[in-house]
Amino acid sequence: MTGRPLIGVSTYLEAGTRWGVWELEAALLPAGYPRLVQRAGGLAAMLPPDAPEHAAATVARLDGLVIAGGPDVEPVRYGAEADPRTGRPDRPRDAWELALIDAALTAGVPLLGICRGMQLLNVALGGTLVQHIDGHADVPGVFGRHEVKPVPGTRYAETVAEAASVPTFHHQAVDRLGDGLTPSAYASDGTVEAIELPTDRGWVLGVQWHPEMGEDLRLMQALITAAS
Repeated sequence: MTGRPLIGVSTYLEAGTRWGVWELEAALLPAGYPRLVQRAGGLAAMLPPDAPEHAAATVARLDGLVIAGGPDVEPVRYGAEADPRTGRPDRPRDAWELALIDAALTAGVPLLGICRGMQLLNVALGGTLVQHIDGHADVPGVFGRHEVKPVPGTRYAETVAEAASVPTFHHQAVDRLGDGLTPSAYASDGTVEAIELPTDRGWVLGVQWHPEMGEDLRLMQALITAAS
């Protein structure tokens, strides 16, 4: 292909949003996501929730896919009962984004999962989640920072070779890894901070932190390169 690759980013629906004198449901995405795609050299397309059966046709139009952060994945998706600290489910979004992930994996479209997106990738491949951990979301509504260390020999380590301080806000994490996934970065407390599939299964990477809230473009540039 020529030109800037088209990168789809999943969005969510929010009721009761104010638009001047109007209060309407809106398809929303924090601006950091499309800006990160644009700064890294891609064209950003917002993907609001749709019927799961339309996911394959949607992904077929894309050169790359980002599954954005957001609310907790419903525990029934990985065979667990809800912890009291787990947030309310967004079932239409779960269904849509899981369908997007499946379509991207099937079609070999490069895929980056961010925070919730990494957790969904793990669940899509049969993994489970820890429903609550402390120390990764200390102040409500405020991104913290901590260091993540790459695992040598992984795709993530090829992209970011050194330990790096990253923007973070999450209270759930990967527990049992999904089929074929490999940990490619850890936090100092042992939390899995990045996961990936082997290179023979395409360019597939998930990170637990929020690169759209930082200045490091390397992860998104790597996705853009794969999508080109």
